Amino acid sequence: MKEARVVLLDVHSPSSLTSLIHEILESSVHPSIQLLVESGFKAFGRITRFDPHLIILILSSDYSKETDTLMRLLGKKPFSPPVIAVIEGDNPDEIVRLLKAGIIDFITPPLKEINVLPRIWRLLEHQSHGEPFTYSIKENLGLRQLVGESPSFTAEINKIPLVARCDTKVLISGETGTGKELFARAIHYLSLRAHKPFVPINCGAIPSELIENELFGHAEGAFTGASFSYPGLIHEADGGTLFLDEIGCLPLQIQVKLLRFLQDREYRQLGSSKVQEADVRVIAASNSDLDAAVAEGKFRRDLFYRLNIFPLNLPTLRERREDIPLLAHHFLTKCATEQNKKITGFHSQAIQKLLRYDWPGNVRELENVVERAVVLSTHAEIQCSDIVLKGVDETAHHESFQMAKSRAISKFEITYIQGLLSAHQGNITRAARAAQKNRRAFWELIRKHRINVQSFISGPL
Repeated sequence: MKEARVVLLDVHSPSSLTSLIHEILESSVHPSIQLLVESGFKAFGRITRFDPHLIILILSSDYSKETDTLMRLLGKKPFSPPVIAVIEGDNPDEIVRLLKAGIIDFITPPLKEINVLPRIWRLLEHQSHGEPFTYSIKENLGLRQLVGESPSFTAEINKIPLVARCDTKVLISGETGTGKELFARAIHYLSLRAHKPFVPINCGAIPSELIENELFGHAEGAFTGASFSYPGLIHEADGGTLFLDEIGCLPLQIQVKLLRFLQDREYRQLGSSKVQEADVRVIAASNSDLDAAVAEGKFRRDLFYRLNIFPLNLPTLRERREDIPLLAHHFLTKCATEQNKKITGFHSQAIQKLLRYDWPGNVRELENVVERAVVLSTHAEIQCSDIVLKGVDETAHHESFQMAKSRAISKFEITYIQGLLSAHQGNITRAARAAQKNRRAFWELIRKHRINVQSFISGPL
């Protein structure tokens, strides 16, 4: 793009954020920028005539109603340029609301040239191609592996297309086997970084003395045996996404260096005095309680806040049992095709056996169990005897009528409560009122079934 038309729009009046963004844009000469600086709603006519390629929206801490109105104006076709918001604070609920309103990315202070400009150029580069952003196709590809219809799971899935549009850091929490890497990959392949590498690293699988070298690399001669340089995974992920799984396992001294990189996008290889830069989006994941790790001094508080700008909380499989048949059939289709076996489904008793199990290994364990069953099966349907579960007595009799009834009631209560919490954005008082139960009784049901209320607070998207 030879010349980019950019509008710098402050909702109220020019602020320090406006001035800082203005300085950053003025300092850049490639590509050249034709800049229009405006404030307030009265500028909408001038902005339309300017026909910008990009709008940078400056928002103060009090912007809810005015921003919604402005986004409706900016979203009217044929005038619908992409909008980046520069906002004070990092409230996840407000960020989700802004993404739903239509912004394509957001930036929070501190504002630095190395963080701001690459995001702007990426959007302008996309605009310059003049081709439609085939988002529905990419969305189908990115979310195809995320199978489930339970409210707690779909609430998190629905956030993926929103957070994929922007370039912020994401922290994915959930037990082992809940699909954290699948979520990270979906975010990457739905983003403007999709044509660049997705580089995963399991921080818990690499010895602490080697993790720094894996991330940052080393120069030739940095240590005994270093006969050649190694660029490191950050360099490999340049332009793309670095997925840090089990982030809680990072040693404290490496946490300091990672924090520096997240702040400045600068790092040094082992044995080198040269400062290197990399344009990398970082998505982190943890199967442990990072809040507790911070309180215990095992994880840096500043790094946690830097990573936790956009949190995703994945439910366990036992918290979404209604998805088990759907997942089981999904894995059956996949495994039967790979094994070249003609298996059409599950016997009802086999499904009941899957539903009764607690799945400590979550979705990954279910996939392994189904794959084993496909290998063992000699019938057109997976039989109960084909399902091998750890710690389950295979000689046990089928459950009694009373046990089956109790389990069915429990399943109904879980589904019903999750549906109400989803509908009322996690507000227990309103959900209890809708159920026509007093708040204390409703809360006891939540505790009984160990339902994570926090995952519903942002509501269905």
